[in-house]
Amino acid sequence: MTEFVAELIGTALLILLGNGVVANVVLKGTKGNNSGWMVITTAWGLAVFVGVVISAPYSGAHLNPAVTIALAIAQKFDWIKVPYYILAQLCGAMIGSFLVWIIYKDHFDATDEKHLKAAPFATSPAIRNLKSNLFSEIIGTFVLIFVIFYFTNAEMGSDKTPIGLGSLGALPVAFLVWVIGLGLGGTTGYAINPARDLGPRIIHSIIPMKGKGGSDWSYAWVPIVGPVIGAALAAVLYMALLK
Repeated sequence: MTEFVAELIGTALLILLGNGVVANVVLKGTKGNNSGWMVITTAWGLAVFVGVVISAPYSGAHLNPAVTIALAIAQKFDWIKVPYYILAQLCGAMIGSFLVWIIYKDHFDATDEKHLKAAPFATSPAIRNLKSNLFSEIIGTFVLIFVIFYFTNAEMGSDKTPIGLGSLGALPVAFLVWVIGLGLGGTTGYAINPARDLGPRIIHSIIPMKGKGGSDWSYAWVPIVGPVIGAALAAVLYMALLK
C-alpha cells in the first residue's frame, strides 16, 4: 500500500465512523437518536483507532493536515510530501462523508431540521463567536499535536516506521482524541483537523439532499485556520523545549 492510499483509506474510515456516529445520534429515527455527547466523543476516539491501525505501517497515520504540517515544521517529515498527504486526507474525508450520507439517506430525508442535516458533515459552534471559536480550535489542536510529539520517538527514514499518529500506538491516540473531545469539544465540536471539516463540508454542498440548507461557508475557515495555527504553535514550542 502506498502512503497516499494509506492516508486516503485511513482518513475515509475515520470520517465514515466519526461522522457516522454523529448521524446516528442527531438524525431522526436512528437506533442511537439523542444518545448524546459521550457517545459521539467515544466513537470519534475509536474511529481514530481504526484509521491508525490501517494506515500506520504505511504512512505513519497522519490522517490530519495539522499533524502533517506540524511534523514538517518540527523537521520530522519531508515538506515535499506535505501536499500529497493533505490531498489524500481531503479525498479520504470526502469519500467517508459521502458514504455516511448513503448509509443514513433515509434518516437524512426524515429529518426536518437543516442544522441537524448538516451536523454529520461539518462542525459548527455552540455559540457563534468567531474569535472564541478560533481560539477553541487552536487550543484543541495544540493539545493534540503537543502530546503526539511527546508520545513518540519515531524518526524518518525508509527503514523505519513513518512518524505520525501511528507512532503513538492506536490505543493511546484514541484516548487522546476522546479526552480532547470531552474536555474541549463542547464549544465548536472539535474539528482539530482541517480535512475532517472541509472534505465533508464540500460533500454536503454538492449532494442532492432533500431540504439540506446551506453549508455555512462563512464559518468554514475557522476549523481550517485554527488547527493549522495550533499545530504550528505546538511544533514551535516542542522544538524550543528541546534546546
